[in-house]
Amino acid sequence: MTPSKINLADKLAKFSDTWNPRVVGNYNGNDLRVVKVEGEFVWHSHADTDELFLVLSGELTMHFRDRVEVLKPGEVIVVPRGTEHKPAAARECHMLVMDAEGTINTGEVADTNLTRETLERI
Repeated sequence: MTPSKINLADKLAKFSDTWNPRVVGNYNGNDLRVVKVEGEFVWHSHADTDELFLVLSGELTMHFRDRVEVLKPGEVIVVPRGTEHKPAAARECHMLVMDAEGTINTGEVADTNLTRETLERI
């Protein structure tokens, strides 16, 4: 298979909803996901995998039980497996998120409004 580039801005322009990640590629058993976020997510963790967040535009506030980290465009944070966290954004924020393939976005928490068990590929 011949590799081809992925334009993240083009992928993000294909949808407008928030907290609904789309898969744009895979590597070594990991999903490359783009997502738009605004407002607060749920407290959750992922028992079996780390999670990487790269802010592309806007500002992300990552809440942990013992602190808060604010990420601006170009900044990355890796949340270690098993670590409770709650992403939030006062205004729309665009991100690239890297998760193990098939990882449910809300981890062990089932939320009827936010849990996405199957992600769209764009």
